Amino acid sequence: MSGHQQQSISPELREWIREQLGQGFTREQVLAAMKSSGWQESVALRALDEPVGDGSDAAVQVASRVPEPDLSGGRPTLWIDGREVKVLLTLSQPRIVVLGGLLSDEECDAMVAAASARLARSETVASSEGGSEINPARTSDGMFFERGESELIRKVESRLAEFLNWPIDHGEGLQVLRYRPGAEYLPHYDYFDPEMDGAAAILKRGGQRVATLVMYLNTPAAGGATIFPDIKLDVSPIKGNAVFFSYDRPHPQTQSLHGGAPVREGEKWVATKWLREGVFV
Repeated sequence: MSGHQQQSISPELREWIREQLGQGFTREQVLAAMKSSGWQESVALRALDEPVGDGSDAAVQVASRVPEPDLSGGRPTLWIDGREVKVLLTLSQPRIVVLGGLLSDEECDAMVAAASARLARSETVASSEGGSEINPARTSDGMFFERGESELIRKVESRLAEFLNWPIDHGEGLQVLRYRPGAEYLPHYDYFDPEMDGAAAILKRGGQRVATLVMYLNTPAAGGATIFPDIKLDVSPIKGNAVFFSYDRPHPQTQSLHGGAPVREGEKWVATKWLREGVFV
C-alpha cells in the first residue's frame, strides 16, 4: 500500500483490528503489523482508537498481560511447591484451567478453621466511590486474609505465584466464602467496569483485575458448581481442587461470565484469589 495515497478506515479494517485484539495481540503489535503493511502511523493510530462493532461497544479494549501457568508439553500433572497437581481440563478461549489437588485436605481444613470466626455477610464492589456493599445476588458469608498474614497463607500464596507465574504482590488477599444451603452467586464478571463511578479509586490500588483462581475447601453434598454460562461449563466443587480463569480486558468478549450455582445440600467453602495488573496496595 502506497504511503502517498489517501488511506481510509473501512469497516473491514475495524473488524480486522477487533479480531486481532480479541485473539490477544497487544495494541503495539497490531500497530506494528499495520505499519509493516504500509499503513501510515497516524491513520493506524486513529483506527485503533475508533469504536468498533455496531456502535454499541465502547472503544477497542487493549489486551493486558495476564497470569498464565506453564502447561507446555501437555503434561497431565504438575509439580508445584512439592505437590503433584493434576491438570483436569484446559480451555484456550475463554482461558480456563481446572486443577486437581492444588491444596491438601489439611490446608483446606486449616483455612476453614482460621476463617470461621471472622465471617460476615459477603459484599461486592460498590458502583460508586470504590467501596463495597451488600448485594442480593451474592448470598454467602466471607472474610479476607491479609496477604502473608500467617504461615499457612504465605505458603498458599507462594504456591499460587509459582503456578501462575505472577508476583505475590500483584494479588489481593485471599477471600474465604461459605455458602449455606440455597446460597448462590449469580453470574457476573470479576473485572471492574472502567465506566462505573469510583473506578479510578479502585484501579489506583493495583490496576485492573486480570485473573481469578477459586479453590474448593470442601465438597458439598449437592450443588454449588462454578458455572460459566457463555460456554455452558460447570466445574464441580471438589475439596482441594481449583479453577483458574483469566480475562485480558474488561469486556464480555472474554467470556469470563461466571457464577456460583445454589448449594442444594450441605455447605460450600471456597478461597478466591484475584490477580491484578500491578502491585496491589
